[in-house]
Amino acid sequence: MKKIKPPKSSELATIVEQYSPLLKEIRKRIILTLYLFIIAAFVGFISYEKIVGFLVGTLSLDGLNIVFTSPFQFINLAFSCGLTTGLVVAFPFFIAQVIHFLKPALKKPEYKLILRATPFSVFLFIIGFSFGAFIMKWQIKIFLERSLALGIGNILDISGLLSTILIASIILGISFQFPIVLLLLLRLKIVEHKQVSQKRRWVYLITFLFTILLPFDSILTDILLSLPLIFLFESTLFIGRFIVPSTPKTK
Repeated sequence: MKKIKPPKSSELATIVEQYSPLLKEIRKRIILTLYLFIIAAFVGFISYEKIVGFLVGTLSLDGLNIVFTSPFQFINLAFSCGLTTGLVVAFPFFIAQVIHFLKPALKKPEYKLILRATPFSVFLFIIGFSFGAFIMKWQIKIFLERSLALGIGNILDISGLLSTILIASIILGISFQFPIVLLLLLRLKIVEHKQVSQKRRWVYLITFLFTILLPFDSILTDILLSLPLIFLFESTLFIGRFIVPSTPKTK
């Protein structure tokens, strides 16, 4: 085997000089995103009482015995609220930074396509986040009804409960981005429609395994979560037939 010679110092200097503006641009956009994340996380941290009150009221947790299990657990709860607020606020900004960074490398139609997809991406994130919170609310309602019907007391750890709700909702919000990503890949001809269609059984399996890994306790909940993801996948394939230009057949 031939040994790969390391680049000479002059060649290395040329490479560094060539990509230096690119690295500086990446660094600038990462720092901007981190600044926004830190500011939003700090606001969420100091406002955790309002966030917790809103979640408790929205999820209709009346009737449940929600407790702190340690003297300093409210700190963990404040950190969870801060982290979630930072992620929710910084995620759209991060997507915008990625789009602007890729703009010089994209053709004008490709850039316009991504810009048109951005509002739908934000919309699907909100839908996915709300759906995760709704599933958790439904699961808590069943838990309360069963405990009352069986005459069994119920005690829930507030920090663990709300952290689970927030984490699951964020993960579902991100997973609902899959149709946008798949449509862009199909539209830009990075993947073919037929190729994706032939792999749908694997997509179903991966989707179900993904929902099992989410912090829910019920197999029924896992199935209910996997159904909308599969529906989004099939809807994306159906829409892709009409918006993706067909490849001309070669004679």
